[in-house]
Amino acid sequence: MKIKHQRCQREPAFGGCAAGGVQVQSCPSIFRAKARVNLGSWRRFVRAVPRASCLALTAGCTAWPSAAFGQLQVVSQAEPQCFFSGGPRKIEVTVHNPDAETLEANLRTRLFQLTSATAVPISDTSWKRLQVLSKQTVSESAVLTLPPVTAASRFLVLWGDGTSNVIGRTELMVYPPDLLAELKPLLGEDDGALGVFDPQNQLKPLLKSVKADFTNLEDAGLDDFHGKLAIIGPFTSQAAMREGLVNQIATLAKNGVAVVWLQPPAEKHPKLLPSFYCVPLNGSTTVIVQPELVANLSGNPQSQLNLIHFCKLARHSEPPSLPQP
Repeated sequence: MKIKHQRCQREPAFGGCAAGGVQVQSCPSIFRAKARVNLGSWRRFVRAVPRASCLALTAGCTAWPSAAFGQLQVVSQAEPQCFFSGGPRKIEVTVHNPDAETLEANLRTRLFQLTSATAVPISDTSWKRLQVLSKQTVSESAVLTLPPVTAASRFLVLWGDGTSNVIGRTELMVYPPDLLAELKPLLGEDDGALGVFDPQNQLKPLLKSVKADFTNLEDAGLDDFHGKLAIIGPFTSQAAMREGLVNQIATLAKNGVAVVWLQPPAEKHPKLLPSFYCVPLNGSTTVIVQPELVANLSGNPQSQLNLIHFCKLARHSEPPSLPQP
């Protein structure tokens, strides 16, 4: 492969499979290169690209210009979108038309899996024909299937207009579907270590899917539970919490049980409360969690990661401290 050093002027060409070739450029000061490869060598190329070139693709080289005049633009996002592997998954995208005329284009998606040294192409898919009026911004979603992963993995979606033009990018974080299995080593091998009070059946199916043993506190009762950890909720409304639940949770704490209490949505005029906080009782800790942090447990990896964090916090609480610089 012949490498010619020069300044980076535009982002990687989008043509790839459709055009029979792809042009990849990188722009870090330590390695400004331009390489042209045909379709047959594309996969070998992305695996052989030097680390600096790969980082230009994965981290979004600052020299990549915005879309050219007369071209749709994908609005960048501050944070990666999070998904479980598998599919189909809806990738949200916001498209803007900066032009004075209505623009229409046949849009495509290219999905890459990113590592510290490579950007491996996964799919190249025709998405849809999109028309956007002058100066308007529209919200859309593209359906993609994400490959299996065994740990949190970074992916990149390049959006193109069907030619060699990249009009934007979306970063993804993809997680394996068995995140909640991390609760098992937290509780050890003891039978009945975990109790779950989940009257709306949102959490129990997820625990069963990862083969996590637990006691159903709706059947066994809260007052007589003496395990290591109890998860109370989630609840879809205040009315879903039965009468006397607060006193039963206090009894759990007095029995030395660590508790994670997932709160229902607030009423019309909620009090100003922290997103979560710890209440120490009789040497155990009850963690009170606002519903936004654990919303859509079945479909949101970040909510499951939050729940795992709160369970660890309840089992091994730490005193508050000032943030470290």
